[in-house]
Amino acid sequence: MNPPSPLHRLAHATTVVLGSARFAQAIAVCTVGAAYLAFALRSTMGWAGLLGMLGALVALAALSIRVKRHEIEWHGLLPISLLAFLGWSAMSVLWSDYQWVTLGSVAYQWAFAFLGVYIALSRDMIQIVRAFGDVLRAILATSIALEVMSGILFDTAFVFIGIDGNLGVGGPIQGLLGTRNQLGLVALIALVTFFVETATRSIARSIGYASIVLAVLTMLFTRSPVILGVVLIVAGAALSLIGLRRLDPVARRAAQFVLLGASVVTLLILFVARSRIIALLNAGSEFEFRYFLWRDITEVASSRTLEGFGWIGYWRREIPPFVGIDPFAAPHESALNAYLDVLLQLGIVGLTIFVALVGLAFVRSWLLAANKRSVVFLWPALTLLVLIIVSAAESSILVEFGWFTLAICALTASQNLSWRSRLPRG
Repeated sequence: MNPPSPLHRLAHATTVVLGSARFAQAIAVCTVGAAYLAFALRSTMGWAGLLGMLGALVALAALSIRVKRHEIEWHGLLPISLLAFLGWSAMSVLWSDYQWVTLGSVAYQWAFAFLGVYIALSRDMIQIVRAFGDVLRAILATSIALEVMSGILFDTAFVFIGIDGNLGVGGPIQGLLGTRNQLGLVALIALVTFFVETATRSIARSIGYASIVLAVLTMLFTRSPVILGVVLIVAGAALSLIGLRRLDPVARRAAQFVLLGASVVTLLILFVARSRIIALLNAGSEFEFRYFLWRDITEVASSRTLEGFGWIGYWRREIPPFVGIDPFAAPHESALNAYLDVLLQLGIVGLTIFVALVGLAFVRSWLLAANKRSVVFLWPALTLLVLIIVSAAESSILVEFGWFTLAICALTASQNLSWRSRLPRG
């Protein structure tokens, strides 16, 4: 029998590497890093560098799925709502007035969704949380280090990466995320991640506690009224879930309805007292800017209510209608509200699908967090809650790290609670 040729041995070794757990772990960490550091990568490497990195990750993930195709269980995995939203975004190329931009934006959106699918297929929940934890620890630590250098050691702004150097006066800081709200959002997701890591004992307690302190300090120095308000809601949700997990199934079901009623009442109270809350958070000027921006978006969207103007993700301010939606000539890349952004770009149809996507993902994740024994299932529920609430003031959930995280949470929830998993297998 002839020995295998060098080419055959190389192909076998490549197959072994692509199908290995360490390769999947490396892709997961690199993908989370690329998604959460997209702004920093664009600022330092340009769009060409970021897209090249993203393309390489997609190619490697596709090869890995090809090698592991017989090990993957697809039955009931991909949520129909996620597929419908991706499909409607792609269809908007047909009526978009900026078709080439829409085509590129759809490809960008699909790339992050595909990488989210790969991670949900190749890693279990605790491995996903660990990948997020390792990356977010590095991002927050590096952000604080850069802020110290900019605001204290050199006392100068790092304009190329969006750092104003305000740490010496107590903030606000932007870190590697470009704005204080984005850094605060990532710090809050990191806080949830570090809490779950510590609770599951997947990292040393000393590292877990230090990471939690790092996330809290980062949030405080962002001085973001949006994030500081969300923290209280997420803390209440976490305590509610911990309490629900300790009840027997019958009592838990009754408590869920009581909690739902209390949440509705709380939302009504918050809506009625919104002016007072905005004043307490010292967010009056920020809310005023958003109010006029949202009013203009609503007026523009009314001309294409059903289908929208076409998917674009980040706004291109030189393209109509985005060039005309700028009440204070302030630089912004979105509607600063995910739901209005979807309405503007994909119309009522797209907004309905998007609400169904986030709603189903959150309900499934919440039920898993309340009923599953492992504490790790708190992560998708609380992370989705953070993204959904912040979506009222930012559009982060639609692009890059927010969209990528939403896709992973929706997929992991669908794996465990999809109605299609009960259908007969072909």
